[in-house]
Parts: sequence; C-alpha cells; structure tokens
Amino acid sequence: MASETSAAAKRARPLSPHLQIYKPQITSVLSILHRITGVALSVGTLLLVLWIVAVAFGDDGFYAGYMSFLRSGFGMLMLFGWTVALFYHLLNGIRHLFWDAGIGFDLETTRKSGLAVLAGTAALSVAVWAAALAAGAR
Repeated sequence: MASETSAAAKRARPLSPHLQIYKPQITSVLSILHRITGVALSVGTLLLVLWIVAVAFGDDGFYAGYMSFLRSGFGMLMLFGWTVALFYHLLNGIRHLFWDAGIGFDLETTRKSGLAVLAGTAALSVAVWAAALAAGAR
C-alpha cells in the first residue's frame, strides 16, 4: 500500500522546470544569448573570409558585387548584428573569466554584471557604428 501511494505521488508531481511556469532570469537569458552570439560570430566569420577572398580577387566582379551586398540594407543589418554579437560575446566572456576566478557569484553581483554587459554591448556597438558612419561620410 505504501509503495502505491509513493508511486502515485511521484506521478502527480510536475517535472521541473516547466517552460510555461518558469520565469526567465537574467543569468539564464544571458547564458542562452552567449551561445547564440557564439554561433552568430561563426557565421559572421564566414562573411569576413568571403570579404578577404573578394579582396584577393580584385576590384572587378566578385569584390564589387560583394561590397554592393554588404552596403545594402540587409548587408548593413548583418554587419550591425555581427558587431553586437562580437561585443556581447567579448564582454560576457570577460564576465565568465571573473567567474572562473571565483569572483562575482552572489545574486546581486551577477545581476549587475549582466546589466553592465548589456549596457556595454549597446554603448560599444553604437560608438563603433557612429565612428564608422562618420568616417564613411567624409
């Protein structure tokens, strides 16, 4: 009888955590974003390699077509996304280095450092693009 009760109790308990009731925390969201930006950087690196290949072939044909693509709205959006991914992954990687050293594990520090990573990502991305667009306007 006791085994039947414990078996019924085990079946009645929900699996944890259910995505429907799980409240995302900044640490979990930033962890997922770190993985996503790692993949995005890999794809962006392929674009960089294609650009180097285009430069090697010279100004006619392939290079001109590739630069035309990069200067298009979609190309600029991809470059901006790659820039954001680069700065996010860099800053969050530095945050992880501190964690590897055993620094910053308390909940308040992880929240503040996560927000600092997001703010730094936004500030650096905007600064680089503002400088690049200003240099391109000259």
